[in-house]
Amino acid sequence: MCADFIDPENDPFQWLEDVEGGEALTWVEQRNRVAEATLQDEEFGPLRDSLREILDASDRIPPVTKRGDWLYNFWTDAEHPQGIWRRTTLESYKSEDPEWEILLDLDELSETEGTTWVWHGASVLRPEQASEEIPGYSRVLIDLSPGGSDADVTREFDLNTRCFIDPEGGGFYRPQGKGGLGWIDAETVYASTDQAVVTEDTPVTTSGYPRIARLWRRGTPLIEAEPIISVAEDDMLASAGYDSTPGYERHLATRVLGFYDAETYLITYDDAGEPTLTLIDVPTDVRVGFHRDLIFFAPRTEVTIRGVVLPGGSLYIADAEEFLHGDPELTALFTPTDSTSLQGITATRNLFALTVMDHVVEHVEAHWRDGEGAWRSQRVLTEITGSLSVGAYDSRESDQIWITANDFLTPASKYLGSLAPVIDGEPESYDLIKRAPERFSAAGLSAVQRFATSEDGTGVPYFLIGPERVLNGPETAPTVLYGYGGFEISQKPGYLPLVGKAWLEPGGVFALANIRGGGEYGPRWHQAALRQNRHLAYQDFAAVAKDLVASEVTTTAQLACRGGSNGGLLTGNMLTQYPDLFGAVVIQVPLLDMKRYAQLLAGASWRAEYGDPETEDWDYIRRYSPYHLLSNGAQYPPVLLTTSTKDDRVHPGHARKMTAALESLGADVTYWENTQGGHGGAANPQQQATMNALIYRFLGQRLGL
Repeated sequence: MCADFIDPENDPFQWLEDVEGGEALTWVEQRNRVAEATLQDEEFGPLRDSLREILDASDRIPPVTKRGDWLYNFWTDAEHPQGIWRRTTLESYKSEDPEWEILLDLDELSETEGTTWVWHGASVLRPEQASEEIPGYSRVLIDLSPGGSDADVTREFDLNTRCFIDPEGGGFYRPQGKGGLGWIDAETVYASTDQAVVTEDTPVTTSGYPRIARLWRRGTPLIEAEPIISVAEDDMLASAGYDSTPGYERHLATRVLGFYDAETYLITYDDAGEPTLTLIDVPTDVRVGFHRDLIFFAPRTEVTIRGVVLPGGSLYIADAEEFLHGDPELTALFTPTDSTSLQGITATRNLFALTVMDHVVEHVEAHWRDGEGAWRSQRVLTEITGSLSVGAYDSRESDQIWITANDFLTPASKYLGSLAPVIDGEPESYDLIKRAPERFSAAGLSAVQRFATSEDGTGVPYFLIGPERVLNGPETAPTVLYGYGGFEISQKPGYLPLVGKAWLEPGGVFALANIRGGGEYGPRWHQAALRQNRHLAYQDFAAVAKDLVASEVTTTAQLACRGGSNGGLLTGNMLTQYPDLFGAVVIQVPLLDMKRYAQLLAGASWRAEYGDPETEDWDYIRRYSPYHLLSNGAQYPPVLLTTSTKDDRVHPGHARKMTAALESLGADVTYWENTQGGHGGAANPQQQATMNALIYRFLGQRLGL
């Protein structure tokens, strides 16, 4: 299906790509006023306030990261919409009302500096990286984004004085851009920056990421930082880092050639400080990692390494020194089946905890070496139900793990456990630390998994959450179908408090589709919908939509679809290729103009996913470019498009131009653009609540909930 309403070579709305241009922003302001006047009805305010209450709730479970004797957490609430960075002890954390020590208040910082700062993370200096003048756990590299954009700054922070260290006084400072800093020791960092610090004509790749990673010593200008590794302009990015684990210290560098291909190098320095890079000789689509004395390999496709065939989606492990300098034995820790995929790898001191998905239902396996060095395995955490998230408590010192469990109708529970007993043949142990309360009434609600059949006969799983009287008949209800279908990202069951409050509690149904392009069945499920096969993801999603109507869960007039980013490309294709299946469509922070996507912001990095429209790939890309599938005379369902002016990942021009084109066709289109928020669409809980309330009022008005 191809239409010719928009000429790819003569785009009438390209002027809307001028992100901060006066004419474009006036256009945005006019449509925002119309959207808010329409959607901010009498139900909007109470809904927004109830969503804000959920986002600001003081009894949420704080995620924490252990460094030394402290657990660190970043937290937002009604009093701190931009957030506070704080810490507490484990014993205090276990209590109902932990005592937190505030380290940095972003609301105060934002007011003082006149910039809306958004937290992007922190890296604490470890004791083995310290010096006499700068003790361990006393300095931090903090990443902050103005307004929520991907481009951020890195500033050095003193935990003792609670102050940023002035660059003029020797503090590390990375100017705003895409990149980062990482500790080597108290006086040295690895730096990736998109600033032109030396004389290169192009300090960034065509994807907008740093071409060069450097070694930067305190007290020297960034312009003098020593280049360590670089990539070609048309590659993706260069990076370097340091693993300071005592006894297993390693400098590593990476050439990211594309979204799914990279080269990993070991860096060694001679007595004069000159670096030597040694390539880890494996195919570029194999992810390489180190943990203590081990090296592991996770291939995306079937590869042969040192004479051993590794299936795509598997995980193999070997002794690092033997692999680098001798004849290693490669051992399989995970090999996929038709129904299983590896979703997560958690390393503790002596074990690996693998999160495995079987038909989109998760379990956890522990793998360890016995006294003779042979690898053993056992399924663990069998008494904890729901979707599981596992993380190491301190991978250097213990075999303790955090476990978070939840499902569509059950809020999160957080456990702290130990896998150490498994090594001795005993069951693992864990204690319940936190349990989140319900955020919406689940009375009368049920969650089920079903399968639809796509055009080519492939079974496509999806989850359905809603009133039992609807799921089991005979009633129908307004239904929102959500999907993503790209970049090997899995959509799995999880507690959705905003969906529950805004949509399920009032009587709606929510469906989550596990279409091809995602990672639910590992790399093969993703690769099935790459590039010229992208249409299979859209056929899968359409099959789920048809199944929802055929099974009388809903009707076409009551069915909407929603997706963001790559999911916005998905719902854009639903609008243009399957308009008869939906009563409303929501498209958020989307890709839509697939002719120009690779020329806009980070778009070039996604050519491995979609193809290159500047080559003959356009012959198939045009078949799923929603902007170019618009047609005179077509009847489109009502559509809401949202984006963010500060989105520097997916260009807001996609949503702007699609809206303008739909308007010129006389379609029922609503547009809302947040002036902050980055690719997430919102920079704080207040903006998140407003954005979601607008979306659900659009859906409620259009579907009659």
